[in-house]
Amino acid sequence: MITRTAPTWHTEDWQILLSGSIRSPEALWKRLELPLETLPAGLRGHQAFPVRVPEPYLDKIQPGRLDDPLLLQVLPVAAESETVPGFVADPLGERQANPQIGLLHKYQSRVLLVLSGACAVNCRYCFRRHFPYADNRLSSHEFDPVGAYLQAHPEVNEVILSGGDPLVVSNARISSLLNLLENIPSVQRLRIHSRVPVVIPQRIDAGLLDALAQTRLDVVLVTHSNHPRELDAVFDTAMGALRQAGVHLLNQAVLLRGVNDQADVLVALSERLFQGGILPYYLHLLDPVAGAHHFDVPEAEARSLMVQLHRRLPGFLIPRLVREISGKPGKTLIDLHLS
Repeated sequence: MITRTAPTWHTEDWQILLSGSIRSPEALWKRLELPLETLPAGLRGHQAFPVRVPEPYLDKIQPGRLDDPLLLQVLPVAAESETVPGFVADPLGERQANPQIGLLHKYQSRVLLVLSGACAVNCRYCFRRHFPYADNRLSSHEFDPVGAYLQAHPEVNEVILSGGDPLVVSNARISSLLNLLENIPSVQRLRIHSRVPVVIPQRIDAGLLDALAQTRLDVVLVTHSNHPRELDAVFDTAMGALRQAGVHLLNQAVLLRGVNDQADVLVALSERLFQGGILPYYLHLLDPVAGAHHFDVPEAEARSLMVQLHRRLPGFLIPRLVREISGKPGKTLIDLHLS
């Protein structure tokens, strides 16, 4: 095992971009030249779930278009404050699978660490928008209890970093966690779920690449892109650097009304991901979280879209359509009834 040394820099370009994110509806409306008569609805949505959008993502949104599929993912709307039957604060029952601070153990062979309660972007459909991050702040000095838990559960061979977003934390903190995990023989894989490479690709810097290249663990990065326009040349460069560091690249998307609920968009997304060296992994049906009902696409419609993908894409570019159901031992695959 190689012990890493914490980087000596204090502020990186990605940290400047992160700290400069837009955090108010007024600023978002001004930056994107949105109609002012729609701002009151945005203020109501912001009260339900705060706005946060970094500049690199804003650059990809077409100003003045309320129907822009990238804008819809970050735009606060009045519907978020509505109470809709079946849409709840904890749709996946995660509070019942939270045995200690910052750790979720829902599936037998893997645990999830909530490395941060913060995200680089607040997606309006987020299934953890009501998660009690204040009770799950996993600070560096709390890594030792995580190690003790993993030692006591040798059936766990994979650790998943999530949040929030794990890539908003420093390279030093990630390296500290890697050092701990490498001393637990039963842990063989590290999976990182992050939207940061899509919204701030500059985050994939030399310090992070060095840490991931040196670890004995097999590293998988699962990016989260829902639309082909989210991906650009800067993103491709970051993905290429990760591949050179030996990181396996997958993508998961969420099926969202008005964003990617068209076969042409999903086909283009799969093709664009492969262009960047990434394989489509999951296409999630929307988790029924309170405040996100307006994004929901019925399962029957989703199956119809997937049938079209099977006709138009090679098998390795077709994501698996899944739903997560609380208490199940894994994701539930949706039967497409293909003959």
